[in-house]
Amino acid sequence: MLTQRTPTTQTTGRKAKGLRWPVLTAVLTAGAIASGGLLTADIGADRPASTAPVAAAAPLAADGPWRATAVPVKKGDLTAVDGLDAANVWAVGYRLIGLSGGEPVALRWNGTSWREESKLPTGLWPQALSVRSANDIWAAGAQTAHWNGTSWTHHTLAADPAGQVTPDALDTAPDGSVWVAGRAITSPGSIKVAAPAVQRWNGTAWQRQPLPDVGAGELSAVKAVAADNVWAVGASFAPEGGKQSALALHWNGSSWKRATLPAARAGEHRWFNGVTATRSGEIWAVGATVAADGTERPYTARWDGRTWTEPKTPAVADGRLRSVTETSDGALWAGGGKGAASLLLRWDAANRRWEKAADPGLTVRSITSVPGSRTLWTVGVATSGDMLPTAARLPR
Repeated sequence: MLTQRTPTTQTTGRKAKGLRWPVLTAVLTAGAIASGGLLTADIGADRPASTAPVAAAAPLAADGPWRATAVPVKKGDLTAVDGLDAANVWAVGYRLIGLSGGEPVALRWNGTSWREESKLPTGLWPQALSVRSANDIWAAGAQTAHWNGTSWTHHTLAADPAGQVTPDALDTAPDGSVWVAGRAITSPGSIKVAAPAVQRWNGTAWQRQPLPDVGAGELSAVKAVAADNVWAVGASFAPEGGKQSALALHWNGSSWKRATLPAARAGEHRWFNGVTATRSGEIWAVGATVAADGTERPYTARWDGRTWTEPKTPAVADGRLRSVTETSDGALWAGGGKGAASLLLRWDAANRRWEKAADPGLTVRSITSVPGSRTLWTVGVATSGDMLPTAARLPR
């Protein structure tokens, strides 16, 4: 029997965006499968972070090889992963069927293999997952659904004056409150006019959260540290020809405020895809930037309780980051990639910089740690082949 897991600050926002695939346009709600980043994520992104000098140092010691684990989905994508313990890890995604159809799926790792636990409600197309206990699991995509240990129940989001809400991120706070973040849009084909959106589950229904006016934008990750400490990150869209900016909003228990982030370089686009909180109380957001000359690099930012800074990241082509997590030993990991490029970074606290880590062999949509251990899980699609859903484990 599973025991209830009380979410800690070492868990991620449990959100990892998939890609829009033309083969699904006939069956998906507009925007249900989000782009790998935000609207401009498909053009890449970069920005060096901290300007402080960094001493030369050897790469972090290898943690051993990633172990690919077979999944019962031959073609499709896995978009999010979360777990309770070594024998109870969940993943969600979708299975492609033929040339124009598909179905959402929920998988569970039982300690030795992945099994299809259930079919998610039709039309969900999950992008986010939060596992609190064996009978308290939430998934979000074009819609939201809750697993009570026996079946999934669809829950409609509250109406938003900005338009139809598509949730791309989901997290459960220690008090059991559930938060979703995404975008509200009136025109399915015009993401640039979307408005950031956040909603909270009150136990019986979703409630819209009033947000500061930040213009057009989107939220792609959320971390509920506590009932009065919630972070949502994404991007603020600029008018045609302008730059896209990283966006971070904070809930203090009474209102949402926009955080002041480091200024971007001239002509640079940037955005966040993932966010987490560490046991030390820091907030880490990850994503990507595209410089004025088109060069791309992973992008990370850290909140220490007073200010946001930009730690140094390695220059990696197609190196967008989608997800970030902390393991029980305090190690911080971020994963992502684009197309056939896979990316995994580990924070080198001693030298205050990110280092490339062992390649998991897949384009990472989501990364999570197993509570109480140093084991990591990544899910996404294989870097070779045609839409091959993949899950890999790193025992440490």
